[in-house]
Amino acid sequence: MPRENIIMECTACKSRNYFTTKNRRKHPERAEWKKFCPRCNKPQVHKESK
Repeated sequence: MPRENIIMECTACKSRNYFTTKNRRKHPERAEWKKFCPRCNKPQVHKESK
């Protein structure tokens, strides 16, 4: 199965807020999205964590 679960981590406060899936065959690089962080209470950049 090429799709794997990933955890998104806030770059500002380092809290792990979101769980999603991605296709690692098509996109082997780390994902980076701007999403709302409930701990910071504002939109922050979230990166894929290990």
